Amino acid sequence: MGVLCGLLAAGQPVARAQEAVDVELVLAVDVSLSMSADELEIQRKGYVAALTHKEVIDAILDGVHGKIAITYFEWAGSFSQHVIVPWTVIASAEDAARVATQLSAKPPSSARRTSISGALQFAGDLFAESGFRGLRRVVDVSGDGPNNQGAPLVAARDALISVGITVNGLPLMTNGGLTSGFDVRDLDVYYRECVIGGPGAFMIPVNDWSQFPEAVRRKLVLELAWQDDHPMPVILAQTGGYDCLIGEKMWRDRSWMWTDP
Repeated sequence: MGVLCGLLAAGQPVARAQEAVDVELVLAVDVSLSMSADELEIQRKGYVAALTHKEVIDAILDGVHGKIAITYFEWAGSFSQHVIVPWTVIASAEDAARVATQLSAKPPSSARRTSISGALQFAGDLFAESGFRGLRRVVDVSGDGPNNQGAPLVAARDALISVGITVNGLPLMTNGGLTSGFDVRDLDVYYRECVIGGPGAFMIPVNDWSQFPEAVRRKLVLELAWQDDHPMPVILAQTGGYDCLIGEKMWRDRSWMWTDP
């Protein structure tokens, strides 16, 4: 007590204890130009519906602490990351409803390029600044294409894994938006091999936009309910051998953009 009073009297800052939560969850959502305005809206509404769903709320309340800390940002290129919902505690249906209101306040906007590595690095910074102490830390990445800008993806992913952060994925394998020469047909394999990693890492591919709300809800429930002694049935191990630089190479070799048919 004497030390504390001395620090206060001297005007020195006193470190605050981090708030304990079950999960620190970063939702990283792709808004690159390959996504149409309708698809961007479907994404937002899908997360709103999932976060306020009874199954998700029950999964939160069933945790050791009965609460999670969550932040939501949208990303595109290396320097395009925008926090829509700053770190917020969800410990009730009312808390979830407030987060949903924040997500619904302004429409999303798109930006150029696709840097999953930039999104992961930004997520790492968010964890460093969270002010929470989670039993688990999870990054939840959704996207419709491979990394084509910024640092190598595997290095960015492995940097998070090395400090105990799990990276899960939601590859959007839909064909209702804009297509380009930068698409990969096996985006689910790309996410399995190059994006996800860490304890209990998994992904859930979305093949049609009608599946999106359910996929997000299912993924959140699995992420929130996972325990070390009850591994999730959808964990996908990495097998190796995939070219995780495929997106960068496609961008580098984009001569098709200037070549006559």
